[in-house]
Amino acid sequence: MAAFIARKRLYLFTCLLFLSISFYAQSDTLLNEKKVIAALQKHYGERAVKRGKAWLEIISSSQQQTDLEKLAKVNQFFNLLHFVDDSDIWGDKNYWATPIEFIGANAGDCEDFAIAKYFTLLEMGIEDSKMRLTMVKALKLNQYHMVLSYYDKPSSIPLILDNIDGEIKLADSRPDLFPIYSFNGKQLWLNKEKGQGVVSGASDRITRWKHLNQRMGISQLRKSILSME
Repeated sequence: MAAFIARKRLYLFTCLLFLSISFYAQSDTLLNEKKVIAALQKHYGERAVKRGKAWLEIISSSQQQTDLEKLAKVNQFFNLLHFVDDSDIWGDKNYWATPIEFIGANAGDCEDFAIAKYFTLLEMGIEDSKMRLTMVKALKLNQYHMVLSYYDKPSSIPLILDNIDGEIKLADSRPDLFPIYSFNGKQLWLNKEKGQGVVSGASDRITRWKHLNQRMGISQLRKSILSME
């Protein structure tokens, strides 16, 4: 219980720390990497430090890689972490963890896998417009599930990054997944097929996504950027 309370108290610090990496990596990579490692060491231990270093290395070494190479590395890295129900880690049956929380705990559920892949690939230079967090019905498991979808072009059948099936496949090769809705940093789509779906407003209509962005400081930063334009 003490460890759970400590992690919950530290979530804002770790979220903002991840945000600082995203927006200042070009000019201050070394400093921020040190902060990440120090935070993981203090709050999660030496094994978390090793995971954090491996994660940062994947990000820093990605400049000359293709999108497909980035997808493969990120998918493989995060799929090494353990699947555990949120209630067993965070005391909340549907808690959406930040990437640093997920790496620190070395465990999470399907949303945590997909969210960590999404934000890491953003940091590696893949455009937000090419990615969506997709809620599906996993038919074989008879339960709701989240994956990350990658669209090479707007009209493309997406590639699916999943923690259940570790091999990246086209959506039409995953008949076990029935898409329901998807979203990224800007928009929300209601999916009627394995392709694009129908735009249904802004992604902040999803309460847990909105709260995650708020905890990471992204919502406030976006407002600041818009006010400067």
